[in-house]
Amino acid sequence: MAEHPAALDGIRVLDFSQMMLGPFATQVLADLGADVIKIERPHKGEWERGLTFAGQLFDGDSAAFLAMNRNKRSVAVDLKAPGARDALLRLGQTCDVVVENFRPGVMDRLGLGYDDFRAVRRDIIYCSGSGWGQRTKYAAMNRPGQDLLIQAATGLAFNTGTADDPPTAAGTSICDATAALTLSNGILAALFARERHGIGQRVEVDLYHATMAILCQELSAMTNLGLDFERSEAGVAQPWLSAPFGIYPTVDGWIAIAMGDLAAVARVFDDQVLADLDPWDDRDAIKRRIEHRSKERGSDEWLTALLDAGLWAAPVRTMKEAMDELVADDSELVVEIDDVDGRTLRLVGCPITLSETPWTQRRRPPAVGEHTHEVLAAVLDDTELDELRRAGAL
Repeated sequence: MAEHPAALDGIRVLDFSQMMLGPFATQVLADLGADVIKIERPHKGEWERGLTFAGQLFDGDSAAFLAMNRNKRSVAVDLKAPGARDALLRLGQTCDVVVENFRPGVMDRLGLGYDDFRAVRRDIIYCSGSGWGQRTKYAAMNRPGQDLLIQAATGLAFNTGTADDPPTAAGTSICDATAALTLSNGILAALFARERHGIGQRVEVDLYHATMAILCQELSAMTNLGLDFERSEAGVAQPWLSAPFGIYPTVDGWIAIAMGDLAAVARVFDDQVLADLDPWDDRDAIKRRIEHRSKERGSDEWLTALLDAGLWAAPVRTMKEAMDELVADDSELVVEIDDVDGRTLRLVGCPITLSETPWTQRRRPPAVGEHTHEVLAAVLDDTELDELRRAGAL
């Protein structure tokens, strides 16, 4: 069978983004074949290159940066230096998509806004990611937009934990990841619209609205049923769901039980009282009764009994345990690649499986400005490049 080009082969993305919202979105595009040109500060690169995890870097590099910048080329340019704007607009003429996630108004002030790129390429797709949106009251107040702050402001953190717990943040940057995947989806839709209708357009996604969107079930129930949710005292895992939904201790660990018929649960845990209780009104009592019994056996024994009874259950594992299993199973989600210094990086790959145009690992995460000359030499001559160097732009 003939080998097909990558799904996004021929699409070029000019990426001014940093942190997670933009880079995670553009890595999806890069994995699927797009040529993503990452614009960074000279020398230091984008901010996330210095972000530590547990106070540590990986031989000088951020694990976070390495996780979401593969398959990209890096061009280091001082956006405020003389000549930089014109060079980037020249480069923009060769690009299909521009992505940025500065605070609203920054790119316009630099002369690199939507109208500036649209003037050099009429059908450009210009994508802006932000914390609070481009024209909202919080954007006007110049509020910082960051994952934890969004979890707090949307009610997501308040939904998590028991009634006696403080509001609790998720164990990962869930708002950033949600907005990033939403942004990549918007970009793909805009590319399809340009293919079908010949139009470019502006795409806008922000952390706040993307997170409110994933709270759609809870917000629908709250607004349409007039409910004001309160967290469970015993720890039913989500405040809008009935027992047995939750995490339960065992002799050797923890198990999770999702929605399930209480009569079946009663049989598994040999507690017929459970079958007579109301899954919503008595949810705290149910949770405590199951916890009392779940401590009597090991996780594997309970999981076998629950799954055999047709109930939805799973072990509660650490990230290391989950990753070790993927490695042991030789999962295609785990990729290894040597970086610029010859170190072997183990990264989480693209979760999208395409039968005819699969994603590929083509480039390691780039060093700062590694491809500056390679990229700019395609649109500027030697004299123009020398002028940019003298001006301190490169």
